[in-house]
Formats: sequence, structure tokens, C-alpha cells
Amino acid sequence: MKVPFIDLVTQHREVESDIRKGLEEVIKSSRFILGPAVGKFEESMASYHGVRHAVGVASGTDALLLALLAAGVGPGDEVVTTPFTFVATAEVIVHAGAKPVFADIEADTFNIDPARVEEKITARTRAVLPVHLYGHPADMNAVGALAAEKGLVVIEDCAQSTGARVGERLTGSLGKAGGFSFFPTKNLGCLGDGGMVLTDDDEVASTLRMLRGHGASGRDRYELSGYNSRLDAIQAAVLDVKLPRLEEWNERRRRNAAIYREVLRDVEEVVLPVQRQGVTHAYNQFTVMTPKRDELRQYLGERNVGSMIYYSECLHLQPVLAHLGYGRGDFPVAERARDQVLSLPICPGLTEAQVSTAAEAVRAFFRD
Repeated sequence: MKVPFIDLVTQHREVESDIRKGLEEVIKSSRFILGPAVGKFEESMASYHGVRHAVGVASGTDALLLALLAAGVGPGDEVVTTPFTFVATAEVIVHAGAKPVFADIEADTFNIDPARVEEKITARTRAVLPVHLYGHPADMNAVGALAAEKGLVVIEDCAQSTGARVGERLTGSLGKAGGFSFFPTKNLGCLGDGGMVLTDDDEVASTLRMLRGHGASGRDRYELSGYNSRLDAIQAAVLDVKLPRLEEWNERRRRNAAIYREVLRDVEEVVLPVQRQGVTHAYNQFTVMTPKRDELRQYLGERNVGSMIYYSECLHLQPVLAHLGYGRGDFPVAERARDQVLSLPICPGLTEAQVSTAAEAVRAFFRD
């Protein structure tokens, strides 16, 4: 049985007729840039997350960049973040004119370690940018308490955590602002690129709306040096159809995770992902660790079971960030994760039989 790592065809089949209706409405309106479709989806996202404002932008990367800028991060500032994530998390700090400062991660959640964050704070530190990696929320209680004590801004990277919770609160509602990606493979994905910033701060929201539209506060009045970063109405219409199904789709991800846990519970060579008490995992990825990662991935591929490595190199060792002066060994927990993580198929479009096949293939590798 073939088990693709991502199956968007099955997921879209469930909502195809509703998506077509939404697209037809946008086409009939001819309001393709912002307009009612974007406004409706912004209201839906704000209501779902229990925040005052949702601002649609062109991508998850732009969401983080504009959130930093709207929160006042700029030249001379430092932003503490994780070295184990997608490059966008660090590059937006650079584009904001600030300096990324890395802190090592927790060994079990792969998220930034609040104890290591505290060690990195200096007089120039302006913000902390935690990433809810793989869909497991970062320790926002500890990060938030530290930020409050030190007078820092917290900007959440929620690209992989739409629908994840800390207690009853959704990620994206726990800091000054939260940046979301709607890349097609995310828990809530559109048909291209798209992003959003959530915030309860009226001033931040007002600045975000100006920044996304060339810095304009009204027609022919420009108050900021802004960007062309607006969520397309067509993408908003698609997302507004999908949002009511997000909880169900995330529950399927958790069902798939439970299958892996049952099949692999006694395979000592595989470290399964944790779910800490008091949080709800969104499982954008189901990521295991094993010293035999590369051999396992080849074995799975030979049996038509997809897998992916997120991420094969840490940010502190990337050429583009060499100017920061970090070297190999500076973040040993992140570097160990880099060498051992492997993400297995978990998307909601997979059948239980497919997930069982993938899990049994992992088990067979270590038992054959």
C-alpha cells in the first residue's frame, strides 16, 4: 500500500463543491484584493482564536515580519529565537533590521528552552520569537512570564500550530501577536501562499493594516514605508470554507498519532513525540527520533511510505547567517535533533489503514 507523506487530493475532495461556490462568489464580486471575502475570513479567524484583530497578509513569512515591525522591533534590537526551525523565522528578524540571537531547544518538544532564552537576554533584547514546532505549543507560560519580567515582546510563530492549545487558549492568542502560514501543507492551508497576524493590540493591528498596504492610512496618504502584502480574496474564500473543518481535521491527525503510538510503543530505538500535560498538539508533523534515521528513511521509501526531514541543518550553521558567529556545537540539543528527526505521514486525508501500514513499516525496520 502506498502511503504518501502529504495527501491534499483527498482533503480537497471533501470540500471541493463549497470551495467552488466560494470562488464563484469572489469572481462575481470582482473584489480580488482585500474586500468582503478577506474581511469575512479575518472575522472568522479572530472569533475562533478569541482575539480582537486578524490581519490577512501574503504569506506566513510576511506575517512574522510585519508582526515584528508593528511591535516596534528594528535596527539595534536583538530577538531571541530557536536555531531549529524553518529559515523564515530568522530571516524576518534580519529583514526587520534586528539581530537573531539563538537559544537551544528542549530535547522532548523541540521547542525553544525558556531557561536558555533567559541566558541570552541582553540590554538590546527587544523580543522573543518562539516557534510552536511540529504543532506542539512552546512553553508559553514560562516564555510569557520571562518576557513580562524583562519587558520583552513575544511574537508567536504559529506556522505549524493552527488549532493547537495551551489550556483552553489557542496558539496565536498568547503573545503580543501571532503569525500564521496558510501554505497548502499546513493544518489550515490555502491554494497557494497566504498568511495572517492575530493580535489583541489595537495599535499593532492598525500598524499592520498600514504595513500590508504600502503604509497607507487612507487613499493617497502614506504614513509608513510599507509593503505589498495582502491576502488574496480567492485564498480567503478557500480558507473560510476550510476553517469550520479544522477541528475535525486536527482530530484525525491526533487519531493518526495514536495509531503510531500504539504500534511503536515498545520499539526502544524510536523516540516518539511528546504531548505535555495541559497542551493540545496540532500534529502538523508526527516527528520521531532515531539514530538510524537515514537508514529508516531509505527503508520506508523502498516500501512506498513517504517521510520528510524537518530540518536537516540548524539555522546557526546556515551560510546566510554565518555573520552571527555561531559554530558547530553551540547548540547541542538542536544539533542532535537535526541528526535524528524524521517526520512520518499524518495528514488528515490518510486512512487508518495507510497510517497503520506506515507504522508497521517502521516497526518492521527495527525488528527484521
